[in-house]
Amino acid sequence: MKRTSVFGLSLAVCIALSSCGGKKETTATQEDYGTPEATEAAPQTSASEIIAQGESLVKASDCKTCHHPTNKIIGPAHTEVAKKYEFTAANVKMLADKIIKGGSGNWGEIPMTAHPDISEADAEKMARYVLSLDGEKEH
Repeated sequence: MKRTSVFGLSLAVCIALSSCGGKKETTATQEDYGTPEATEAAPQTSASEIIAQGESLVKASDCKTCHHPTNKIIGPAHTEVAKKYEFTAANVKMLADKIIKGGSGNWGEIPMTAHPDISEADAEKMARYVLSLDGEKEH
């Protein structure tokens, strides 16, 4: 009888403990986050900071094997790319896609090497840097 009551008591304690530790859904309140003024959004990166990041990414990559800022090597000079394409979001996206997937035909028959290891965000920063080299601002 003593063993049965100890077993029963142990079972009851286990059930009680497991029911207390379950997931609890909560709804966030104003008190959880403070006043709207205290929860200001994180500062956004400026266009010049993004272009500087793009420049660093270009300099750290193998771009310089085929491209130079002002002189044609195997591929066009980056300034020539900037002069050919308007600095628009659509062209940033298009050039970022070319950086990642490679391509040929726009500047001759020598294909541009694909860079699938470069993220879309980094490729867009690189494209913004290149498109900024003729002094044009994104519009």
